[in-house]
This record gives sequence, structure tokens and C-alpha cells, in this order.
Amino acid sequence: MLLDGSRTSGMDVRNANVTAAVAIANIVKTSLGPVGLDKMLVDEIGDVTITNDGATILAQLDIEHPAAKVLVELAQLQDAEVGDGTTSVVIVAAELLKRANALIADGIHPTVVMAGYRIAVKEAVKYIKANLVVQADSLGKDNLISAGMYEVTVFVLKYIFCLLY
Repeated sequence: MLLDGSRTSGMDVRNANVTAAVAIANIVKTSLGPVGLDKMLVDEIGDVTITNDGATILAQLDIEHPAAKVLVELAQLQDAEVGDGTTSVVIVAAELLKRANALIADGIHPTVVMAGYRIAVKEAVKYIKANLVVQADSLGKDNLISAGMYEVTVFVLKYIFCLLY
């Protein structure tokens, strides 16, 4: 990366990338959860958006930093694939980057940190499959109908609130 005619590389670039990711996470962090705060966003022409939805907040931001853009794209992918969890994805990704940067600053090589993260992902998936996955047929028809009705209700309420704002 060239800045003012000088080359920036290594730890300086890594620190800048982590700082940008953490800044994006801090923007949406306070909107997380049932007591999350709403954000009032004003665009260039003065239109006001009030929301606590991470995907909406991130979509309204004008981001120029490449690492921050990647984090926003990650949130958009999460929204497109699952429809929820964008704020959590951004916060977790930023925290993983921050922790990895600290390990690298302590002298651990980046490839070793990545290898550790890959092992952690495999162990997490193994744990989820062993302990948290429930087969739908074991839940019973009444529970499945109840869960489906809950999801439809949430969808309708979100749609109504979008119309109100």
C-alpha cells in the first residue's frame, strides 16, 4: 500500500485493518440484542432511517477502507444466506481479528494463528453436531408448527415495522 509516496506493510497494515474492523463492529455493537439501541442515520439528501438492524446500519454507511468493506460484505452474505445475525457476525469477526493481532504482536506467526483458528472451527463444528443439533422429527408436530408460527409472526412484525419507518 502506498501512502504519500512511502510503502506501508507488515504490522502497520495489519493494525490498520484490525482497527477498521473493530470500528465497524463498535458501530453496530450497541444495537445488538433485545435491549439494543436504535441508530438514527441521515443520508446525503436528508432522509432519516431509524433502525437497530445491523444489516441496515452497515448498508447505510459509506465505507472506504478495504478491510472494513470486507466485514460489511460478510454481513451482507450472512443476511442473504440466513436473514439474521449480521451484527453478531461482524462483532465475532472483529473480535477474532483483534485476538489474532494480539497473538501476532506476541510473536506467534500468522500462519500458526490461522492453523489454530482452523482447528477451532473443526472442534466447534464437531461440538455443535454432537450436542446442539436436534432432528426435526424428534420435536413432534406441535413444536414444529409452533416454531413455524413464531417465525411467520416475527416476519410479519418486521414487515409492519419497516412500513412504519
